[in-house]
Amino acid sequence: MKEEDLIPHLFRTEFSKIAAVLCKHFGIGHLKVAEDIASDTFLAALEVWPRKGIPEKPIAWLYLVAKNKAKNHLSRKTVFKRKVLPGIENDSEVISEITIDLSDNNITDSQLQMLFAICNPGISIEAQIGLALRILCGFGINEIADAFLSTKETINKRLYRAREKLRRTNMPIEVPSETEIDKRLETVLTTLYLLFNEGYYSESRDTVLRRDLCLEAMRLTRLLVENEFTSRPSADALLALMCFHSSRFDARLNEREEPVLYQDQDETLWNRELITYGGYYLNRASRGSKISKYHLEAGIAYWHTIKADTAEKWETILGLFDQLLCLEYSPIAALNRTYALSKVKGKAAAIEEAEKLGLTDNPFYHTLLGELYTDLDNQKAMVCFQKALSLAKTITDKKLIQNRIDNL
Repeated sequence: MKEEDLIPHLFRTEFSKIAAVLCKHFGIGHLKVAEDIASDTFLAALEVWPRKGIPEKPIAWLYLVAKNKAKNHLSRKTVFKRKVLPGIENDSEVISEITIDLSDNNITDSQLQMLFAICNPGISIEAQIGLALRILCGFGINEIADAFLSTKETINKRLYRAREKLRRTNMPIEVPSETEIDKRLETVLTTLYLLFNEGYYSESRDTVLRRDLCLEAMRLTRLLVENEFTSRPSADALLALMCFHSSRFDARLNEREEPVLYQDQDETLWNRELITYGGYYLNRASRGSKISKYHLEAGIAYWHTIKADTAEKWETILGLFDQLLCLEYSPIAALNRTYALSKVKGKAAAIEEAEKLGLTDNPFYHTLLGELYTDLDNQKAMVCFQKALSLAKTITDKKLIQNRIDNL
């Protein structure tokens, strides 16, 4: 890894760990303090490392700085109390003995407990997801705004209100009871799903794939499935979905870092080990009687790990999309269904269904119509691709659409 990429990479992987441990130590009411100390730790790295060089053990350096900053914060707080409240007992010796436990076990426990502490029914779903993306996934405010298709100002206000509500509850940071786990798990899974999707396809940067975000989402999801108290079939299904999608990462980009469409991917580049893991977790997800959207999406993703263009494959995918739309309607899922429909009933039937959706402001809608019209009516296909090009938000999307135009 290049030196200039190291700090951003460590921020993504270690910020959330430091923030979770500090928040557990200080309490949920001091969430912003934990965030600030974690942020200041990386600011220190940005100031020191370019001058003195990268330390031999950069993660250990970050953890030591975070511990010292946490102790300094507690010392300043003690001094302030002593001045404001004369006669307060001198507890400087206690401060010096405080240990900030950044061991692997405590980091794992803290992050899992923070997942459920943040997903509190007393704050809005959007705020829960935003806080989790910030604290546990190391998202910047711009990235959260992109994920919600919102503005920095709106996100900052939303997170401020959420922190205030959590501060007033002063609830302990711990894995909740079994009943509470079931109530909050859906929001936890939604957060991890959004994180993975931001890496799988990002509109916040001009890159088609951000593996670090996907790997972070998979790591946090594994925390759920490997813990006896939080392991649920829907969590297994989500992890299976992530494994299936991740298995095709190496085939999704060519040597120029340009996206490669599914039908053009080199199957030999697919990661068979990840496909096997996906099958394992999907099999685990079959326990219980409830089917979640993650079960259905994982099933669709599984069939995409079979390259053969068979009738069985596309009929099964179409059936899974039908179940998914009945369970939880999504315009994007409906759009993706029309591609499977074209494989089963032909392009004309798919065009008819796609045009009913009327997603005229969506570049993927026009791109799909362009694909469906290709060879049926190339003039219409060209109009669709040109409309998609005018709506595309990223450079990579524009390149992909321009390639389709050039091919026509």
